[in-house]
Amino acid sequence: MTKVGENTGTYMLGKELDILMKERSRLLRVAGAAAQFVALMESRALPKSVATEAELLAESVNALPEDTLRDALASITRPLKEAP
Repeated sequence: MTKVGENTGTYMLGKELDILMKERSRLLRVAGAAAQFVALMESRALPKSVATEAELLAESVNALPEDTLRDALASITRPLKEAP
């Protein structure tokens, strides 16, 4: 009977890991897009009504660990197509 419980637990753990990895992938894409936006935005040109949110976004992106930021940027970068 223990074997069935272990198999079920292992299966459920595997499913949970799959869900978490998919969520991480989506969050990395969001973080990558935000990082790219922050890098390209001209803060002085932003309307004052969004300046606070833009600053919060920039601070959040800058607080990411370097390896996470690298993964996030890589998640939004498409490989270049080779010339024919």
